[in-house]
Amino acid sequence: MSKIFRFIILITFIFFYKFNYTFAFEIYHKQKLEKYFLELKNSTELEEAINIEKDIWTLWNLHPHNQFLTNKLELGTELMENGQHKYAYKIFSNIIFEDPNWSEAWNKRATALFLMKEYELSLIDIKKTLDLEPRHFGALSGRAQIYIDQREFQKALDNLIKTKEIYPLSNGSKVIPKLEEILNIQQI
Repeated sequence: MSKIFRFIILITFIFFYKFNYTFAFEIYHKQKLEKYFLELKNSTELEEAINIEKDIWTLWNLHPHNQFLTNKLELGTELMENGQHKYAYKIFSNIIFEDPNWSEAWNKRATALFLMKEYELSLIDIKKTLDLEPRHFGALSGRAQIYIDQREFQKALDNLIKTKEIYPLSNGSKVIPKLEEILNIQQI
């Protein structure tokens, strides 16, 4: 066999190995999320639910096949936690440019925008997050918080009810009766 032919076979093998590994990891990632969401919905103990929530966040923060993007998300998150919201926003925007189908990049950017009080832009990113991951209880809760800040209590309530359907023991569930009371008072 010629060297070129061997090289082509080697490159083909590497490509299919890498492709199959990436594809298999994505399937594993999705299956773990499915398992965790089922456990979260059926959880009756708060401590158990909190641990499942942490497992879900761990998977959401892990890019299914690109460690570099995971590292960038971690950097952006650290910057955001340290008050450097604009720089974090730029990093999250860069991640979205590289992979617009990663829901957590959109969610993190929505959070950065929220912290910068750019509520309308945050709502746009939250919508994209939920288009990609409809069970994203963090995005639903964030949207509810924006609506509370904007005094759009019915929209906030609707988002918290959706959150409760996904995560019955979530902290947002405690706010539902208060919002219902506010809405009842407004109707009088």
